[in-house]
Amino acid sequence: MTMSESPVESKARAVREASGVLYDSSTAAKNRLLRAIMSRLRSRTPAVLAANRDDVEHARRGGLSSVLLDRLKLDEEGIRRILRGVRDVIALPDPVGRILETVRRPNGLKIEKMSVPLGAVGIIYEARPNVTIDAPVLCLKSGNAVLLRGGSEALNTNRVLAGTIRAALEDVGLPPGSVGFIDSTDRESVAEMLRQREFLDVIIPRGSSQLIGWVRENSAVPVIAHGEGNCHVYVDSSANLRRAEEIVYNAKVQRPSVCNAAEKLLVHEKIAKKFLPLVAAKLRSAGVELRCDPRALAFVPGGTPAAESDWRREYLDLIIAIKIVRDLRDAIDHINRYGSHHSDAIVTGSRANGERFLRSVDSAAVYVNASTRFTDGFEFGLGAEIGISTQKLHARGPMGLAELTTSKFIVHGTGQIRH
Repeated sequence: MTMSESPVESKARAVREASGVLYDSSTAAKNRLLRAIMSRLRSRTPAVLAANRDDVEHARRGGLSSVLLDRLKLDEEGIRRILRGVRDVIALPDPVGRILETVRRPNGLKIEKMSVPLGAVGIIYEARPNVTIDAPVLCLKSGNAVLLRGGSEALNTNRVLAGTIRAALEDVGLPPGSVGFIDSTDRESVAEMLRQREFLDVIIPRGSSQLIGWVRENSAVPVIAHGEGNCHVYVDSSANLRRAEEIVYNAKVQRPSVCNAAEKLLVHEKIAKKFLPLVAAKLRSAGVELRCDPRALAFVPGGTPAAESDWRREYLDLIIAIKIVRDLRDAIDHINRYGSHHSDAIVTGSRANGERFLRSVDSAAVYVNASTRFTDGFEFGLGAEIGISTQKLHARGPMGLAELTTSKFIVHGTGQIRH
């Protein structure tokens, strides 16, 4: 750190310098580091859980919403899940150095496209302390250094977890600056991080739509945004209604506070009279509030009228909005107009309708006859995820190892010159 550098700039510089070492690290070296992280995390689990209890209690007294409290809490099962994720990442192929394309030119040049790390990644996130392990593990395996800035509500937990990673880096002889952690709760530290264009290659924000929007508007560094999840389930006229009922219930109720939970239910008009009372009763049994368009309201006892604003809202709560649609085309148009391009599903007995839904719905993950709750790096076999991107550059959907790489051209010649 130079005399004129702030702590944020100093940590960003250290991440940039470490990225060069990680770029050249072997798969064996990176996997040794991940195993060291697992070992350190196991030994420090009591300290992590104690710090998390303090964070949760402080957040509860401060009036943090139940949604964010759910994301903040970390228990022994949560630690085991994190460890499984690290183990899965170790088992995955190294994404760095893959030859993606090969072209042989008439002049004898062999031109290849090779996958390489992004370099120095900045991650800004709220509430979820698991990100403090998941994100560095994915970044390190893909040859990237990373600068973390978590939310104030998880500060104690994140400090312990960041220290755990730093100790593991020292255990295997890799630069401690490979994973930087900004422990300031001052919002200016986020603003300063977004100005580190000299040292950071990309910023990935995870959190509320307000945070993500603010980062996009203020960052001098390119941003890959984790979008909100206004997810839909459409029940087609040919659907197996028992299957549809279970999928809708799971997508809404299994964990309503996450971005891949269903927020909207669309039902074909031909089955609405039969299906809606059944699914409404099941959802109400779990305490779900049902907001309905005028047609659906007639078949949903206890429902309340939906406002126009409901169709665009991500509730992250036990609330779902219900609309009757004319047909498949009407459902697709509604999803593409109001949805957040995250995860959307059709329940149908028609293969043709399923294929049409897959082709026409413009979302990062599109399902036929399955719950939207599977949009997750762990469930997709990625080991973990940096986030779920709803934009189209540079990545889309759950971001795992491959999405943390870019590419470069490598050219083999035998003395060719251009005339």
